[in-house]
This record gives sequence, C-alpha cells and structure tokens, in this order.
Amino acid sequence: MADGLISRVFIFEGDAYPILLEWRLSQSIAGALMIIRDEQPTDLDAIRAITSAAFAQVPQSRQTEVAVIDSLRAAGDLAVSLVAVEEGEVIGHIAFSPVSIDHDDDPRWYGGGPLAVRPDRQRRGVGSSLVRAGLQRLAELGAHGCVLVGDPAYYQRFGFRSYPGLTMPNVPAQNLLALALGTVDVKAGNVKFAPAFDVGAS
Repeated sequence: MADGLISRVFIFEGDAYPILLEWRLSQSIAGALMIIRDEQPTDLDAIRAITSAAFAQVPQSRQTEVAVIDSLRAAGDLAVSLVAVEEGEVIGHIAFSPVSIDHDDDPRWYGGGPLAVRPDRQRRGVGSSLVRAGLQRLAELGAHGCVLVGDPAYYQRFGFRSYPGLTMPNVPAQNLLALALGTVDVKAGNVKFAPAFDVGAS
C-alpha cells in the first residue's frame, strides 16, 4: 500500500463485534489488515519475544521491559494490554498501568509503555496505531490522562508534551510527557509508576 494511504484497522474488544477505524498508516503492507485487540494468554510468549527484540538495540534501555510487563500482569496492574496482529501473527504490543501524581488525589491517571513493535514491522504505523487504540481505551475507562517517558518528537503527534512542574526522578524534563484526556488539566507533581517499573533498578 502506498505511503499515506488509508489502511483499515479492526479493534476487537472481548467478544464484541469489531469496530472499524480508519487511520493513516505510513508504509503499511499492501493488502494486509491489522487487528488490534486485547492480549490473550496465548500471546504472552510473542509479547516477550517482540519486546525483547524491539529494545535490544535501544541504548537507554536497561533490558528490563519484559520483566516489567510480566510483573505488571502478575500484580494486576496491567490495566490495558493490546496487541497488533497481522496475518495471524502478533507484531506489536503496548501496555498501560496506573500511575500516581503528587498533589493529585484522582487515581485515574495511567502510564504508557512499554511499547514494542517487531523490528521487521517498525516504521510502518504499527506503533502509532497501538498508541491511538490505547488512548481510546483509556478514554473509555474514564481516564483523566496518560503519562509516559519517551521521545517528544515521536509522541507529540498524539498530543503529548512536557509540563512545567511535572517531574520524575532521573528522567529529563523533556522526556516526561503527558496528555490530558477530556477537560482535566495536567497538574504539577512527581510521577510515580507502578512498582513493577522498579525491576532491575539499582
């Protein structure tokens, strides 16, 4: 499919009928339909393999992303876990989990990530589709917003940006990004991710 053309993406929510969304995907594979759905028990090995491969060459990674996802799941903190499936194969995954922000008593904030796409399917819009689907799911859950640590050049396309006063230990201000969902404001404070993210911390 030519770059910039509209590809069809189906999202399955449990046993519900699929919702057809149309998003602009870059360099999508010709004729392929990508399904984004909740993770299933049979997906776990694929999620681990994709996450490990996707972060293997990332200099900033501590190579703990697989353990983080497994720990989130074991603790019941994996609030949203979506996979992208193409031609029957899982090619991408995104996780969302609860976070807390100092001076904000509302618990409806979530942390985004890890986000992983199989290396041979990267730069084809899979990651963007997962992010958009995840944010849609958070909105449906009544979330007030999402916080993540990432590249602003990538995440600004979804509306994420840095906010004065929003901090996280050992994270540069420009890489701590937030997106309010609805009319809620992003408040200043220190962000605390779920304990699973402390895996491997020194």
